[in-house]
Amino acid sequence: MRLKVISRSTDDFTRERSQDLQRVFRNFDPSLRHQEKAVEYVRALNAVKLEKIFARPFVGAMDGHIDAVSCMAKNPNHLKGIFSGSMDGDVRLWDLATRRTVRQFPGHQGAVRGLTVSTDGRILVSCGTDCTVRLWKVPVATLMESDDGSDNSSQPLAVHVWKNAFWGVDHQWDGDLFATAGAQVDIWNHNRSQPVNSFEWGKDTVTSVRFNPGEPNLLATSASDRSISIYDLRLSTPARKVIMSTKTNSIAWNPMEPMNFTAANDDGRCYSYDVRKLNEAKCVHIDHTSSVMDIDYSPTGREFATGSYDRSVRIFKYNGGHSREIYHTKRMQRVFCVKFSCDASYIISGSDDTNLRLWKAKASEQMGVVLPRERKRHEYMEAVKNRYKHLKEVRRIDRHRHLPKPIYKASRQIREMTESARRKEERRKAHSAPGSIKNKQLRTKRIVREVE
Repeated sequence: MRLKVISRSTDDFTRERSQDLQRVFRNFDPSLRHQEKAVEYVRALNAVKLEKIFARPFVGAMDGHIDAVSCMAKNPNHLKGIFSGSMDGDVRLWDLATRRTVRQFPGHQGAVRGLTVSTDGRILVSCGTDCTVRLWKVPVATLMESDDGSDNSSQPLAVHVWKNAFWGVDHQWDGDLFATAGAQVDIWNHNRSQPVNSFEWGKDTVTSVRFNPGEPNLLATSASDRSISIYDLRLSTPARKVIMSTKTNSIAWNPMEPMNFTAANDDGRCYSYDVRKLNEAKCVHIDHTSSVMDIDYSPTGREFATGSYDRSVRIFKYNGGHSREIYHTKRMQRVFCVKFSCDASYIISGSDDTNLRLWKAKASEQMGVVLPRERKRHEYMEAVKNRYKHLKEVRRIDRHRHLPKPIYKASRQIREMTESARRKEERRKAHSAPGSIKNKQLRTKRIVREVE
């Protein structure tokens, strides 16, 4: 007679030390787990509910300006440094870790409209409505510098006076040139007091300028004549232009897909374009109820943040039509500028109430040191939630957001107006000759024409 004996070694399930984790043996055979999907569904529900409970996106506010914050700039070589400029001509360097002012850069006699930092992180360029471009030496943002009692103001390395007011500035991602936007697009060098090149297409004011992250000689601008223009520094004339129905306030290139850029528009929408095909938008991002004032991409290129006149900050996926997150406070007024941090973990917004605010890019993310077991738990919950995100209850909880009453009412009014316009178009088409009225897609409806 043959006997089967279950033999187990005590070394397999006995802890060597009292601090060790207890060993647990599980059989992952699917035939033994008939309720596995039901259990995972409940876990997905709990995960999305816990994400709502622990959603605390606001980190803190940085107070110091005495007028509205009009522009900001990141230092590509220093993670926790952020520059801000205000409407009273004040330029400041902030330490995000301590949320204190490290250095002030006095000198502008009017509103500061543009800030940018050189590729090596050593030179700060500022411009404004006082018709000057100022170059500053960037200090190292340390707590010791911000705490000492000495004078923490700096003197400019160079001051270039020009004929017209400036509305924006941007530095090459790789090079020594920077561009200013005003009555025309001027290309400057650090060592020259005059522009090395100038571009002009029409007589309207250029309001923003952005260099391409992949091709250093390519830049995009937006102007007050509702146009978005593409310039190539290797050519003597502008390359292409697309004219929209409403004005574009800001432009941001996707750092991971340099052929794509997104434009923040006055109609409360953002339009993503492929620079090779400007006659149609790749994606239309809708949710804001007022003009979108600024836009900035995450370093990962998978999402971007927008600041709007409706006093809110929203985060969109690069290919998503609706925002995945909205940030707002009772005290925050119209948002004029917004930036992602260089590690894609935080968002900084500057608004009309003179404050800079620091937000978490992921509202429920745990701050501080995360243990390996906690990290694995978060990853598992995120995977379960993504597996069941298409189900009705999980999707409803995940999409729900509490909105301020003005934004809620404005959103409802916009939906009613859109639905009314759609019904009117359907009735007009039904009572017209077949083929006489063609439906225009939303991606092409706001584009007037393309000029080459």
